[in-house]
Amino acid sequence: MNELLVLGLSHKTAPVAVRERLSVTQTQLERMLADLHASPDVNEAAILSTCNRTEVYLVVGDPVEAEGELLRSIAKSSRIRPTELANLVYAPRNCDAARHLYRVTSGLDSMVLGEYEVQGQVKRAYETALHRGTTGPMLNRLFKAALRTGKRVRTETTLSERRTSVASVAVDLAAERVGHLEDRKVMIIGAGETAELTAQAFAAQGVRTLFVSNRHADRARALAERFGGRVGALTDLAEQLEEADVVISSTGSPHPVLEAEELATVMAARPDRPLVLIDIAVPRDIDPECGRLPGVTLYDIDDLQAVVAQNLADRGSEAQIAEEIVEQEIHAFARWMGQMEITPTIVDLRTRATDIVEAVLAENEGRWESASAADVARMERAARTVVQRLLHEPTVRLKQARDRDDAHGQVEVLRELFALDEPDHASAPADAPRTQIPCPHAMAPADPVPDNLRALAVRRAAGS
Repeated sequence: MNELLVLGLSHKTAPVAVRERLSVTQTQLERMLADLHASPDVNEAAILSTCNRTEVYLVVGDPVEAEGELLRSIAKSSRIRPTELANLVYAPRNCDAARHLYRVTSGLDSMVLGEYEVQGQVKRAYETALHRGTTGPMLNRLFKAALRTGKRVRTETTLSERRTSVASVAVDLAAERVGHLEDRKVMIIGAGETAELTAQAFAAQGVRTLFVSNRHADRARALAERFGGRVGALTDLAEQLEEADVVISSTGSPHPVLEAEELATVMAARPDRPLVLIDIAVPRDIDPECGRLPGVTLYDIDDLQAVVAQNLADRGSEAQIAEEIVEQEIHAFARWMGQMEITPTIVDLRTRATDIVEAVLAENEGRWESASAADVARMERAARTVVQRLLHEPTVRLKQARDRDDAHGQVEVLRELFALDEPDHASAPADAPRTQIPCPHAMAPADPVPDNLRALAVRRAAGS
């Protein structure tokens, strides 16, 4: 049976010094997807990589083996000992894995509770895997449902209101450290989505910013025009730093864009003027040694945790509503998986019974010397009839369970009791998507699966 597995780490389990070693570029991510999907043990794969998390979503036949193999592979590529890495990663399965992605997409697992950028990041991760052909029926269903859950949380709660991004929290931190920002000279290094969010937060406080970027100069100019700022180049970074009071950096560079030696020269040219640096990039843009220089205060993304604490306290009730929405959606996912299992389970159960009958008849062939051919035929028919009648009620009850919330539980128990997942007993095609989903009781009912999706799931499960 196939199972859903997530292997990942985030700001909750690993410091930025570790997360940046696992951060991947888009090209690296696509190569990893191809390598994962090429593995005979992996049926589907997707990767979510952001500044605060790196997570691999897999559909596999043996989650224990897959988890160990992936852990070894990540440890090797990041040059982290497997034993050290094992203490930092989480590996939920099945409904717990689905719940994790739903919470991530809803902003419930973010550093800033209710962060809305993460939904776009999940969507891009799914689109990348879809484009590379590494998803299948399970991950397609999972990611679409997660995105729907995130949308419900945004529209049905107020979690996404006010300061709901790492960038906005960084601006709050800057204001806390230097006072009113209107009279300060502020620099943003980078021109991506995070830089835009940072500029929005600064503009809300009446700040005109300097955008510094070489790689996306056109976008930097567009941001400058939109927010009334100016544009500079990384080649002139030292000169521009001499004027800055606050710098927030968020590029996608794999290497630091500001080294301690360069900054030391800058600070020597501006004595008695402190400088606040806030590095929210992963991998980090600013050499950590910069924070040791006189007059320099450096914060990285992990230092924002203290600022976030109040955010958590203010949004507790809304978070509870969001958690209930997540449980409603998990309820629907579990029911869908249970429906996916019913037809192949019925096929396996009846095939198992037929195999037993045939084996018993074969074992006793030749022991009925005094019986006529008609007698033997009657005994064979009787044996098959007993099996059919014995399995009639379980078959009916399984079919009736299609629209019930505990379908997955009934399937799991039946497959366990009759050992239907042992190689000699399972008869459905090897590529039939069977998934064991041990889910806790859902908190509220969810909409039923549309008939056309149910029919498609049943056909795929039956191998037709």
